[in-house]
Amino acid sequence: QVFTFNTVEIKVQPSVKVKNGAPMSIVCHADISKSTDFQLKHNFTIFKDGKLVFMTVSDKGDAQYEISIARSSDTGEYECTVEAGGKTKSSNSVHVWVTGMTKPILTAEKKEVLEGEVVKLRCELPEEVPPLYFFFRKIKMNSTPKEKLVFEPYRNFSVVEFCVEEGDNILQFDCFGRRNVKLEFESSEHSNKTLVTVREPFIKPTLNAKPSSNITEGDRIQLECSTVVARMRDIEIILQKNKTILNSVRDEKLLKYSAVATLEDSGEYLCKVEQGRASKTTKLNVIVAELFPKPILVASMSKLDENKELTLSCSISGFRKANFSILRKNSNGDIWLKNSRNLTMRVNVNDTGSYICKAEVKGIVKESKPVRINVYAPVSKPTLSVVSGLPEVVLGKPLRLICRSVTGTPPITFTFYKGNELKKIVINDTYATFLDENIRQNDERGYKCDARNNHSSGMKTSNILNITVIVLCRGLNPNCVGFKVEDGSETAFLCSVKEGSWPIHFRIFRKTDHEVLLFEKIENADRVTWRKETMNRQDTGTYYCMASNRANVDVKSRPITISVILAAWQKGLVAAFVLIPIAGAVTLTLWWFLCKKKKAKGPSMEMSGSALATNLTSEKLTRQHNDGDYYSGSGYIEDSENHMKATDENKGPDLESAEVEYTEVEVSTLDPHR
Repeated sequence: QVFTFNTVEIKVQPSVKVKNGAPMSIVCHADISKSTDFQLKHNFTIFKDGKLVFMTVSDKGDAQYEISIARSSDTGEYECTVEAGGKTKSSNSVHVWVTGMTKPILTAEKKEVLEGEVVKLRCELPEEVPPLYFFFRKIKMNSTPKEKLVFEPYRNFSVVEFCVEEGDNILQFDCFGRRNVKLEFESSEHSNKTLVTVREPFIKPTLNAKPSSNITEGDRIQLECSTVVARMRDIEIILQKNKTILNSVRDEKLLKYSAVATLEDSGEYLCKVEQGRASKTTKLNVIVAELFPKPILVASMSKLDENKELTLSCSISGFRKANFSILRKNSNGDIWLKNSRNLTMRVNVNDTGSYICKAEVKGIVKESKPVRINVYAPVSKPTLSVVSGLPEVVLGKPLRLICRSVTGTPPITFTFYKGNELKKIVINDTYATFLDENIRQNDERGYKCDARNNHSSGMKTSNILNITVIVLCRGLNPNCVGFKVEDGSETAFLCSVKEGSWPIHFRIFRKTDHEVLLFEKIENADRVTWRKETMNRQDTGTYYCMASNRANVDVKSRPITISVILAAWQKGLVAAFVLIPIAGAVTLTLWWFLCKKKKAKGPSMEMSGSALATNLTSEKLTRQHNDGDYYSGSGYIEDSENHMKATDENKGPDLESAEVEYTEVEVSTLDPHR
């Protein structure tokens, strides 16, 4: 009994899109091939969104899941699995969409509420599966409905609150639901409308002005605000003007406010009654007519010299019966000067400031616009100097000058000149600065500045300031008499610059593990020489020099290297110590050979000795030529000749007539290192 699954298919009847409330069937079909016709048990399992919804066992190759009334909750992905004889096969998934949602149910917690209270609503979609969107609407006569949206990811109902506002009397509420299916939104129909009645906790307040809302400055105005309340507890009445609270009462039905009217009291007044969340307002416009215009203060002069007379006069256009006073403005409070229409005084610098006058009629006080008075002291003769201190500047650097007047009332106008050329005008309190960036080496024009203010004495001029232009040290060249010097000799170091303003500070250094200052000197010249009397081997090294002037910029030369070598007499001394022992050793060796030959063969040894001496002399001369200047060898040659002469003189008469004989002599080669 051999079989195999060909396919497993799932189908939806009548279609994959079914209306809400209509019947539908999910059919699972297994196509199986068998080797013979035998009975086979089939286990059918149907899943929706991965959850088991139907299971059956059948001999046939089909199974059907019946849904008599389809709901939107039946929307989802369906899949079928068949198991037979130990083999299992699943179908592809199919999406079923049950269109249309059930009608939601809306309930209200209260059917009657007060203004300021809240209405609590509950909307439910009993046969729907979350996530769901709920829309609540507050419907008022002759106005656009107010809507609130609530998303419920885990339940099929939602609860919201609506505030009952002023003017709400009969309210209607409804709701509807919405869901998302395959990135498409589907909405339910609207719920039943729920009716809520609203009662007023108090009536709209009334606001009155006594004696009238049109009054004149100086008259007393009285405002009254009242209301009728159903419940006195927690009632509050507030009177405002331009959002400023003028008065308020609690747990009372009447508010009163009284004041002497001024022009500033004109405007809109607002009375507000509050209880809990309920609030009602009433507005009233009040007009205050002007009793008299603001006074005008006039000064005889607004700018004057110190010790001059100043007259201040206060008046009201078309109105003379008033109480006048003249004051000076001050941050800590106005300073009273005189209760009068006119004031005359002799001023000084401290009288500079703003002055006002006040006029009073029927208790109404009005203030004039301030008048600014400036009293000037003359400027002193300005002083011109360099900001850095000394009257000098480095060529190529900017020059900053400062012009200052010790006394004088600001603002002061400063004018800078270079020669007769106007360079800059600055207005400041006590000083001004000027930056000259065009400095030339041979520029001989002096600087000066003028200072003046509004005093009648006019302008003051400073003394002329002459500036020294300092040229930077450039082209520093160190020189040394020889780069190789003998030990013990005198050496001269020359340090010079191509250009630079005097005096110049020269310094000479030797560079070792650290810099060592050897010599320094300030010269009114472009060069300096330093002589070191005795050089030794420790003075070998690298030398350089540095130069600077009042520009305070150090210029460094290129370094030079000096080697200290042995003097001539030191070389000779070394040669003597080396050659004398060698010459002594050679002499002793010759003497020993001569003595030995004389005892053995007189004439033959003498000739051989001569030959040996000649050979040795020739060899020495050759070595002398090869050894260089440290080994002259002349003393050694002369000593050999004297030795040979002494040998010839000591020969007896027998030897003079003897026959010459020859013999072979073996001569050892001298060690060249000895």
